[in-house]
Amino acid sequence: MTASAEAARAAAEAAARQSYGRLVAYLAARTRDVASAEDALADAFAEALLRWPATGVPAKPEAWLLAVARRRGIDAIRRRQTSMGTRDHLTLIEDERAAGSDGGDLPDERLRLMFACAHPAIDPAIRAPLILQTVLGFDAATIASAFLVAPATMSQRLVRAKTRIKDAGIAFRVPEQNELGDRLDAVLGAIYAAFAEGWTDAVGAEGRRRNLAGEAIWLGRLMVSLLPQEPETFGLLALMLYAEARRPARRNASGDYVPLSEQDFSLWNTAAIDEAEELLRRASVFGESGRYQLEAAVQSAHAARRHGRPVNWPAIKALYDLLAQHSASPVVAINRAVAIAEISGPAVGLTELDNIGTDKRLDTYQPYWAARAEILARLGLGSDAASAYERAIGLETDDAVRRFLAARKARLVN
Repeated sequence: MTASAEAARAAAEAAARQSYGRLVAYLAARTRDVASAEDALADAFAEALLRWPATGVPAKPEAWLLAVARRRGIDAIRRRQTSMGTRDHLTLIEDERAAGSDGGDLPDERLRLMFACAHPAIDPAIRAPLILQTVLGFDAATIASAFLVAPATMSQRLVRAKTRIKDAGIAFRVPEQNELGDRLDAVLGAIYAAFAEGWTDAVGAEGRRRNLAGEAIWLGRLMVSLLPQEPETFGLLALMLYAEARRPARRNASGDYVPLSEQDFSLWNTAAIDEAEELLRRASVFGESGRYQLEAAVQSAHAARRHGRPVNWPAIKALYDLLAQHSASPVVAINRAVAIAEISGPAVGLTELDNIGTDKRLDTYQPYWAARAEILARLGLGSDAASAYERAIGLETDDAVRRFLAARKARLVN
């Protein structure tokens, strides 16, 4: 590859990283045809790789790409023109081109695009993948790998979701304040789901999933910048930063799992934790506490260890009390029981776990059985603890965690 071709490719990659979602959102905002906008932009990037090595990288790559994508979009509509409705669509696109062909004042429509992707009419399971593709430009194969779905299946789901946006006429808009709560939670939930998929790859062995966590954090930063008056955006970004800061300590040199309570906090990313603490402080100014702020506050309490302070279990229990008011999630109930065990003793903690044990969702939920095994072991109930460990091991898919649980169970025998 020649030096000019390499420079062109580097410039195109930089433009894709910085502007892909911005361009797709702008191109699709009025037509609501996300797929056509993506196709037009893909053609524009292909043309850039052909022309920029010879002509040089333009002074405004984003504007150049926008102009080419618009032409491609209009050409595609002309080829499909068969009805008055299509002619109206063509007129709309022509008006759009006349409104500002240089892209110099390109409005940022990404927030509206994310709300469209997380609309109630879109299947919740596809919202996070849809945002990753439309805002970040991930291809279907990459997303499928990250979410452990067959590429063909993921591609079909994404196509259906984009068709749904177009056919249902889902507007690209930020909801009014009185309806923002649920819709914002859907967007934040989609971003957090993307982060969680990347977080499961603890050592970063799978590049696509590791990158997923980083891209979710990038989306979190975008939400903070676009919605600076919504404290939950600060809470979500803080929560992700706390979790990502601990990645280096989640496995030891041998690749073995290390629980939070035993992690070497000197390995934590202090800059990320400091940023998370500042985000929580900024969120507190609004005087509102939502799910993500509360979960981030729990992580902040655990992070106090880096200052030589013991974990404040009463504060953590109080935070889970508040979280329980937001959600009937069994995850909250389990963590609340663990906090109670730390405060009032394992017998009281076991009673709390017994109280939620009738929830059928817990039958196949590994953290419940792992927590139950730990508490039973503390009570000296070896046989019951061994059974709970066996259940947890059978439900766990991470080999490192399975080995950890097996070692815990072995202690009962020794």
